[in-house]
Amino acid sequence: MSADIDVLVLGGAGVDTIVHVPELPLPFADSCPIRPGIETRAGQTGDFLALGLHALGLRVHHLDLLGDDDAGALVRALHAERGIPLTAIPQPAGTKRAVNLVDPLGRRLSLYDETRSAPGDRLPEDIVGKLAAASRHAHVSITHPCALALPTLRGHGLTISTDLHDWDGVNPYHEPFAHAADVVFLSATRLGDDPEPVMRRVVEHGRAGIVVATAGAEGAHLLTDGVLHHVPTAVPPAPVIDSNGAGDAFAAAFLWAWLAGETPLRAARYGAVAGAHACTVPATRHDPITREHLLDRA
Repeated sequence: MSADIDVLVLGGAGVDTIVHVPELPLPFADSCPIRPGIETRAGQTGDFLALGLHALGLRVHHLDLLGDDDAGALVRALHAERGIPLTAIPQPAGTKRAVNLVDPLGRRLSLYDETRSAPGDRLPEDIVGKLAAASRHAHVSITHPCALALPTLRGHGLTISTDLHDWDGVNPYHEPFAHAADVVFLSATRLGDDPEPVMRRVVEHGRAGIVVATAGAEGAHLLTDGVLHHVPTAVPPAPVIDSNGAGDAFAAAFLWAWLAGETPLRAARYGAVAGAHACTVPATRHDPITREHLLDRA
């Protein structure tokens, strides 16, 4: 039986407040004028991944916990507007949210509110199982409690991807995700000048056949079949103004190509193009690259 869902996205639904600051790190001051202003919009890592995949023509379903609050209403409205199915499990602690400081160079500092979850939170196993049975692939955000759903996804035979974000290679919280996924994305931000040792440990201790470490303006590192490749950056189609969502855009385009049968190296090239596009979009907008533009630019 063919799958009804190309990619099941677990976790990462929430709301960000975007604050443009004159520089990062922000110097201490009693007050600071902000231009172009402060704006709250729906969209965290799972939302952006779902939007990116949907814009490329894949059938996506998003599953997460959401609060019955204004932030949750923004997330629900975004999915309804874009036509992306969303299964929202009630979250008594409220919808996940963060404050993102963005400097004039487009660099970001995200201040994440950890109080929006509780140790006992769960994605119901029957719902996870039902959606997994209808899916080809699952992308699992590292937000709580997605790690607990990994055995169910694996039991249904799905391939799995995850994004470890700025993992330092040591924090044990990330290890269940790193070791259960077939495709692992992460940022090289906290891995020093040489991310290769951490990338190889992910392969040695887990299931991953592909590990991608994005490195911003330095491009990306791709480990596949035991060989480390450097993936150069793509030329942005407009001035770079914001790095919010660039990693999610890279992952979405990579997965779109990989699920279509492209080689990991070619998929990473698509990822670089999508990431460059995302850097030209203000953090307050949702404008993922389309399949037509991705193919043109790649």
